Amino acid sequence: MTYLDLMALEQALFIASIVILVYFSALQLMLLVLTLLSFLDMRKRLRQNYYTDFECVARSHFTIPVSIIIPAHNEAGVIVPCVDSVLSLDYPEFEVIVLNDGSTDETLSLLKKSFQLVERRFVYRKSIPTGEITSIYKSASRPNLTVVDKPHSGKSDTLNIGINLARYHLFCSIDADSLFQSNALLRIVRPILEHPDEVVAVGGQVRVANGCVVEDNRVVEPRVPRRLLPAFQVIEYLRAFVASRLGLSRINNLLILSGVFALFRKDMVIQAGGYRANTVTEDMELVVRLHRFIRETSEKGQRYRVVFLPDPICWTEVPVTLRNLARQRNRWHRGLIQSVSRNLKMLFNPRYGSVGFVGMPYYFFFEMLGPIVEFLGYLLIPLGYFLGILSLLYFVTFLLLAIVAGTLLSTLAVLLEEASFGLYKGWGDFARMMALALFENFGYRQLTLLFRLKATVDFLFGRKDWAKTKREDDTR
Repeated sequence: MTYLDLMALEQALFIASIVILVYFSALQLMLLVLTLLSFLDMRKRLRQNYYTDFECVARSHFTIPVSIIIPAHNEAGVIVPCVDSVLSLDYPEFEVIVLNDGSTDETLSLLKKSFQLVERRFVYRKSIPTGEITSIYKSASRPNLTVVDKPHSGKSDTLNIGINLARYHLFCSIDADSLFQSNALLRIVRPILEHPDEVVAVGGQVRVANGCVVEDNRVVEPRVPRRLLPAFQVIEYLRAFVASRLGLSRINNLLILSGVFALFRKDMVIQAGGYRANTVTEDMELVVRLHRFIRETSEKGQRYRVVFLPDPICWTEVPVTLRNLARQRNRWHRGLIQSVSRNLKMLFNPRYGSVGFVGMPYYFFFEMLGPIVEFLGYLLIPLGYFLGILSLLYFVTFLLLAIVAGTLLSTLAVLLEEASFGLYKGWGDFARMMALALFENFGYRQLTLLFRLKATVDFLFGRKDWAKTKREDDTR
């Protein structure tokens, strides 16, 4: 390599390092602002909850009925506890629709045995085009439980069948491995009760069930998992839900509601076309499309909101093996790329208001492109060192922005949770979470970075499979 070549390479690396540092500065500033907004919104929610009589809401005849939809494909190990948990929710009027999506295990037979199912004839309107249904059952012991047997057609089509069958104005989609706090439905419906013509969707908070003490299908004692991999995910979920999503919700720029626990207005979802089959993250795709549909069809100045709440809590099991974690994060990131790329016309488009100038740019630049930029940042360090041109300023600044700032945000998320809800009662769990927040950025973050990078490559090469993770029982 000639001297001129070395000079040119050094100049290129210098420009790249500046771009990466500017990028990480903008990212950390954005995350810090979102955390501040989350703190303000959390204070508001806690004040509201203090003065709200949820028992009165539970007894009221004016509380809007809800249809709860549970898609299930080979969920024999968790389906009965999940349905029991949902049926015991403290809510005045709701129905539960379980859809057996062509399971090859004992999912349907366990439901028949546990809830005394009797086959019934059923007439319903196909508001959304879907596949066919094999049989419909009603429970002899629980009159608000309906079970549908159908050929396997995927989660999106299964959810759309559930929407068609739903009797009520609101529907709640949940995963079959979920466990709920008894008042979760009362809390998640509150924004729609307060603003029925404005709020179109509400998301609840998802917490890690691994390691928790479960009795009678309820989490009675939240605990931080002893296994390191799910324990790191506790911090990851706190940072994503308590900080990031709550902040985006406050400015109505939230484009993701977890399919594990989300409430929707049925009429708006039907108008938007229901869940799309050709996607691997149907939950995010639907929320983005709702934003786009409302902005394109509503009158100028018409208000609407997509809300995230931190207090309706759903517990779910997270992967405990690297293989399952890799499959899950690969699907999540491919779905994010898919949803964002399909709606790129919203990016910096005045027609879509703040979503076009805040929400879409955040998910495009910081979520979708983030793994690529971060990987390049790490790559510049050994490359510069090998060529003898590593900048000490770049090395220190990058570590401060990528590692130290990330650690600070994780720590703030833990403190915010502890100050607001304090679900983990023991000092040992709190100390463990603080330690995890400190060390998460040294190994675990880089691991998930590789998973998302592979997802980017898979997306570019056209991978479209759903890649379901294997169920792992890790509760007590």
